Amino acid sequence: MTKAFVSGCAGPVLTAEEISFFREEDPWGLILFARNIETPDQVRGLTQAFRVAVGKEDAPVLVDQEGGRVQRLKPPHWPKYPAPKLYGELYESQPDQALRAAWLGARLIAADLHEVGITIDCLPCLDVGFPETVDAIGDRAFSSDPDVVAKLGQAMVDGAIAGGVLPVIKHIPGHGRARVDSHLELPRVDAAKSSLESVDFRPFKALSHVSLGMTAHIVYETIDGANPGTQSKKVIQDIIRTEIGFKGCLMSDDMSMKALGGDFDERARKILQAGCDIVLHCNGDMNEMRDVARAVPALEGDAQRRCDLALTGLQPPRPGFQRQDAWNELQSLTGWQGV
Repeated sequence: MTKAFVSGCAGPVLTAEEISFFREEDPWGLILFARNIETPDQVRGLTQAFRVAVGKEDAPVLVDQEGGRVQRLKPPHWPKYPAPKLYGELYESQPDQALRAAWLGARLIAADLHEVGITIDCLPCLDVGFPETVDAIGDRAFSSDPDVVAKLGQAMVDGAIAGGVLPVIKHIPGHGRARVDSHLELPRVDAAKSSLESVDFRPFKALSHVSLGMTAHIVYETIDGANPGTQSKKVIQDIIRTEIGFKGCLMSDDMSMKALGGDFDERARKILQAGCDIVLHCNGDMNEMRDVARAVPALEGDAQRRCDLALTGLQPPRPGFQRQDAWNELQSLTGWQGV
């Protein structure tokens, strides 16, 4: 039985211990980071080895490939893509060109990923930018205007799907007001709920039809002052599921980030009890992976239905795409030179 977690792995090739672990524990998916990526052939072999281990040809393989600072597949084997903020800046003067550029950026990224067997890209980042936004988000945010964020986010969603890759909207219900890095500590946001509703939640509400989403490790004081969003029933049930209206497969942000406290089986149980469908554990530490696997149940019920439904949206790349033409157009629209 497939279990309700996504796991990382330690290096560019699966070890015998990892193969045995994946075969026995059967995680829903694998997520890759820069430590796992060397060449196209190597990544292709790694994604195939994971699918052989879990016995499923369509087992999800995920990556964070946004452009800018968050890009796991890098030169010289893959081009460097602009940070999302570039599309937002272009939108201020040339909105139609910006939407086209965002679509092209995601479509090109999807072409890179599809070729090596990666089927899910954790993009777009729908967090609204604020003057106080921590650098961990920074230029990953398209804009300070939630409507612009939603429009550019939709363009990247469409580009990814056209390229045969499923997108993940993040970080629901909004990470933009965080003043500290959730990789290192737990951010707390004290904005009034009405302010969150009128700004932060809006891009997520506009894209609530997307089939995959990722939570934020942030305490929203005016909603639940005791628990980060990832582990808060109030945030997940009342805000994400009800107010925002997101009905898709909801995964946690990386549970090994320092924003969350407690040991790993406790973290995993709290995440699932709050209402996430999938626990995401990224760092490839085998001891932690075993703790997570012990705590996580088989994927079943509504969670399984949402995960299965999300994967039905994965389609072959649409025909007629010419990579070099698309790259030339992206450069012409944005002035981006890939450096």
